Amino acid sequence: MRRTVCDPHEDMFALRAHGPLIRIGGDAAVQMGADYLWQAMGYDVVRQILGDHENFTTRLRLTASEPISGEGATKPQELVGQISTYDPPEHTRLRRMLTPEFTVRRVRRLEPAIQELIDDRIDAMEAAGPPVDVQTVFADPVGGGALCELLGIPRDDRNQFMRRVRQNVDLSRGYKARAADSAAFNRYLQSLITRQRKDPDEGFLGMLVRDHGDDITDEELKGVCTALLLGGVETVAGMLGFGVLALLDHPDQRRLLFAGREEADRLVNELLRYLSAVQQPTPRMAVKDVVVDGQQIRAGEYVLCSILMANRDEALTPHPNVLDAEREPAPHIGFGHGIHHCIGAAVARTVLRMAYQTLWRRLPGLRLAIPAGQVKLRNAFIDSPDQLPVTW
Repeated sequence: MRRTVCDPHEDMFALRAHGPLIRIGGDAAVQMGADYLWQAMGYDVVRQILGDHENFTTRLRLTASEPISGEGATKPQELVGQISTYDPPEHTRLRRMLTPEFTVRRVRRLEPAIQELIDDRIDAMEAAGPPVDVQTVFADPVGGGALCELLGIPRDDRNQFMRRVRQNVDLSRGYKARAADSAAFNRYLQSLITRQRKDPDEGFLGMLVRDHGDDITDEELKGVCTALLLGGVETVAGMLGFGVLALLDHPDQRRLLFAGREEADRLVNELLRYLSAVQQPTPRMAVKDVVVDGQQIRAGEYVLCSILMANRDEALTPHPNVLDAEREPAPHIGFGHGIHHCIGAAVARTVLRMAYQTLWRRLPGLRLAIPAGQVKLRNAFIDSPDQLPVTW
């Protein structure tokens, strides 16, 4: 789906003018092997669909003849452990194992390492001297390093490991090249899991192995790590880049970073709503005929949900296209909704708050080195600036 840097593309507003839920054709439908898809763009409709796991599934059919759900429904090997594609009760089993690793107490344990990572990247910016590409030198390494810290990826392995992760999601690269990187990525994860099975540490993987042992397979552990990395790394990196752009464009909002913890958290929450780096979660498929917003979605039909457009809906908050963290906090769906609400939301919020605060504390004169209209976006699954030159 298209966007204009921080904002939805004007075509998206024109499309939503036809209604909060519409039928569309085109390339998206062809890629899903369907004559048409449903596009949900209104806040109430998107929230209803994402929260309804009884009528909608994230498990896509491999063939038109495959059962929609229940016995006979299959899951590709590469999606094993990727919880966003699971339905209850399998989803419930995995989520119950993972949730304790994302408590506020566990996240706070990571804060010293995250702060060290953030400071290191700003040191690198200062050493390079302006202009510096804040996306490449700061946002990408902080997003990747925070997730590596959570998972327990050894520091000596991180640069190579993150290179593989990012190449895996770069849609501008050919299928064969991405497949080779994916294979290398999986081999590394398997070796890491094998080491953790033998000698679990205090990291995410070590704790899972220690607490659940034989209840979670190696393939599930690889899938869990893949989902966290491919989703979390690019989400945080994209939000950091977009957040720098948005805060440079709204200097009146930056003071909230230093007005207190509650005010800073409110600013991060508003940035997540306003920017919505994850434009679209996993497509939903109706498992039975269901009526949404007065329209019947038939069993087997797919629905695309626009997080960005839902979060820019007046049904959610007045003047949704204005960045204003001093308004009443809105229950946005930047991290999804329902059983698939992002499990790493607390980690992401913490990293974003700490990164924004430290960046402006150390570089209060930060400003763009190019016109905002020249900022290009990456060709990837999750939206992010490609390069973001800044000076100070």
